[in-house]
Amino acid sequence: MHFELTQIPITPRTRNILIALVAGAVALLCWWAPTLPKLLLTGMAVALVLSFPVKYLSRIMPQGIAVAVVILALLALLVLAVVLLVPLAVGQLVSLAEQTPKLLDQAYSVSRRVVENLAQRGLIDTTPDQAMAQLQKTGAERIEGLLQGIVSRAFDTLSGTVSGVFTTLSVILIAAYLLLDGERFKSATLRMLPKQYRDDARVLWTDVVHALSRYLSGVLVSLTFQGVASMVVLTLLGVPFSILLGIWTMMGAIIPYIGSYIGGIPATIVAFTVSPTIGILTALTYVVINFIDGNLIAPRVQGQAIRVSPLFIFLAVIGGGQIAGIWGALMAVPFLAVLRVVYDFLEERLVVVPQTAQPLPVALVEPPEDEVKPIGARRTPQSRAGLQSS
Repeated sequence: MHFELTQIPITPRTRNILIALVAGAVALLCWWAPTLPKLLLTGMAVALVLSFPVKYLSRIMPQGIAVAVVILALLALLVLAVVLLVPLAVGQLVSLAEQTPKLLDQAYSVSRRVVENLAQRGLIDTTPDQAMAQLQKTGAERIEGLLQGIVSRAFDTLSGTVSGVFTTLSVILIAAYLLLDGERFKSATLRMLPKQYRDDARVLWTDVVHALSRYLSGVLVSLTFQGVASMVVLTLLGVPFSILLGIWTMMGAIIPYIGSYIGGIPATIVAFTVSPTIGILTALTYVVINFIDGNLIAPRVQGQAIRVSPLFIFLAVIGGGQIAGIWGALMAVPFLAVLRVVYDFLEERLVVVPQTAQPLPVALVEPPEDEVKPIGARRTPQSRAGLQSS
């Protein structure tokens, strides 16, 4: 049975009010449940990264099967990483907790030699014993507490396996839905715009998605390279806790430019406890890894995804970190990439129309009647003489 639809005419203003109400309801929901936007953003990032293999596989198989193959491959990699790395990481965490006092003693010995050298040169006013006592009081306790806090948090994270698995599966499920229904969601969003703007909005949508997917794919490749390379080299050099330090390097490299160096500081410090030669080689290793990643891997993978000055990227990361913590620092560069795409989009379409000045009226006030003369009026001999004399 076919029913005839009854159209409900509304004005553009009413439509805009309804869209604003829906957007306000979504914002209120995200305010009440702050986990939802984080899961959605993470799922969108995963979907953008997986869009490349899905696009290539869709050429030889249906899109649904391509999405299923990619998701299953991702789950297999995650399970393999958990099975192989988690037991080793737990063992190194236990070893780190046991060796923390020994590492602190080694750091104390190195610091004492440095302080004694400074005292002999007359660069400090106190004696080495007083300086080391102050260092023990203010520094060692903080370092030990920091290490114990890191270990306890790591064990808490490992103990919350059920929550972590649920979060991971939720993110992957969101990514799968976005990969399957991405075109439908885009079409529904574009239909809310006036018809004359839909083609331009479709171009902007495509450019933004392409820039974000290229950037996030480059970040994933960069993180994997830095983490695996540092883990392998640290193992070959005989640096303890190489797996933990490699994971730390991978996590730190998420922050552009400075994150990779932050990840290399703990590895260099631990390497110096082995020997000065190993410490220097570890520092040089991180320099080489950052050079290869910044000059060979990232430019080839990301391409022209980010065409922003490194200065703006660095300032955006700092500003984002101060505004929203680690999430702000992570979202700063994608936000800049989107801004660059929007700027290019508007630069090609915005046209400055020069304003022409309106002609002024011939007379703003009416002249007195005795001064008004017809254009063809004959001049008197007195007026001609006055003109000639002037």
